[in-house]
Amino acid sequence: MPFNETSSAIGRAVPATRAPRVIGLAQPIDSAPLRAKTALRALMVDLNNFSTFPTLAVGILVASLRNSGHEVELICPLAHDVPAAEREKRETIKDHLVRRMHLSTHPAFRAMRDLARRTRLWWKGRPHPRVLRETARALDAKPDILLLSAYLQHYSTVHELGRLAKERGIPVLLGGPAFNQDATAGAWLDVPGVKAVVGGEVDLILPRIVEAVVSGEDLLQFDGVFLPDGRRSRAAPPLRELDRVPVPDFSDFPWDRYRMRVIPMMTGRGCQWNKCNFCSDITSASGRTYRTKSLETVMHEVRELSRRHETTNFLFLDLKLNSNPPLFRGICENIQRNAPGAQWVGTVHVDLRKDNGLSRSDLRAAAAAGMRRVSFGLESGSQRMLDLMQKGCSVETNSEFIRNACDAGISVRCTMFKGFPGETADDLHQTADFLEKHLDFIDRIRFNEFSILEGTPIHDAVRDEPTRFPELKILRFDDRNAAARYVNTSTTGRGYRHAKARVLDIVHRINRREVRRTAQAFDGLM
Repeated sequence: MPFNETSSAIGRAVPATRAPRVIGLAQPIDSAPLRAKTALRALMVDLNNFSTFPTLAVGILVASLRNSGHEVELICPLAHDVPAAEREKRETIKDHLVRRMHLSTHPAFRAMRDLARRTRLWWKGRPHPRVLRETARALDAKPDILLLSAYLQHYSTVHELGRLAKERGIPVLLGGPAFNQDATAGAWLDVPGVKAVVGGEVDLILPRIVEAVVSGEDLLQFDGVFLPDGRRSRAAPPLRELDRVPVPDFSDFPWDRYRMRVIPMMTGRGCQWNKCNFCSDITSASGRTYRTKSLETVMHEVRELSRRHETTNFLFLDLKLNSNPPLFRGICENIQRNAPGAQWVGTVHVDLRKDNGLSRSDLRAAAAAGMRRVSFGLESGSQRMLDLMQKGCSVETNSEFIRNACDAGISVRCTMFKGFPGETADDLHQTADFLEKHLDFIDRIRFNEFSILEGTPIHDAVRDEPTRFPELKILRFDDRNAAARYVNTSTTGRGYRHAKARVLDIVHRINRREVRRTAQAFDGLM
């Protein structure tokens, strides 16, 4: 996992202003870093390898190290022709059939489905020869430390890179959002050469940690540290001084390989609602509690990154861009003044607050300010299921939001899943009915299997009170991948399978179409 997940945290939220001036400071508040006494050379490998934009967390950490006087070499696999991750695309019948197989619950197909899943995970997670070759080349130059940024699925690659570093006597430092979960951090401590696993937001203190690793200091002086000998420091508190986080340094990424230039950004970390019982984002190191940057700092980053990379396309990676409605409105009112011609996309949560920042007029203002696509977690068309998930929303408000966003000219994308404990065929038919009613208002749906992820309330309940979920057969708790592997026996009946097939047919009908013209450039970004 990356040291900082591109997710979302409090500072002060500056009310939106209508003054005809450019919002922003010459630099973020209190951002001047402490210069290191001795410059170190760090090698960082970004295994995320997105095909359409740089990795935000890596850009922040590179900036933090360089601002402190250290040298950084970044290896981005895309720059070496390693196939990159594609998120979504206009679907074909093949995509539909693959999804049908992947989400099959028929008992006769379970073994084949599970084998296909394991094969796919192995294929995606296997070490790529070019990554190993380029990293070995860079390690031969004897950097002082190896820093790795990867998702949990990249364990095999991380293990191999650690072995290469250990052979050359170079220490390895791992960190990421999921590593504030004790079991997950512990499962990664066997990576060769690893000096510590860090489960905290290290935007401001990574230079100091790197210096401590290289000089052999006691790493338990830092919060959120797990050592290979089993010792650990106290849990790291959420980072609240977000205005001090440096502007990301994306200069090492292969901008010529992206089909269009898109700048990833975040205005805050965490989620104002913070209650969905299946969501691992809000339990990760960077997602705990909601905190935000000031509008001045956000607009400074918009201006500075737009200038550096000669683009006005932005991807806001906040878990919930409307957590702070005044800040969301401030972005809408000021982004065009700071980056004329800006186009942008983001994710929201359609909650039941009296003012959630997503009224009809708010969405029209966002569209006028350049918002081209909005993504949100629809999850289900059944109110009973939304309540069981503690989504804090209603079927009616979801419907109103979808229609208002579409009418405003914003492309709508949503995420959904099947198999949440307690879901029945009737719930899926309600979901199908909902999608049919909104067939012409939704451009893309990402539909997945429900995952029981470590640290979430549903994971803890399944582990500690298994009798509450008689339909779930837990196969094992997979700490390395921070998930519980299970079988839901209530989803194997003919009625459930028929309802699921109906939902998947509608999903494909939506995903096989072209998205609206104004959002086509952003299709697949989120």
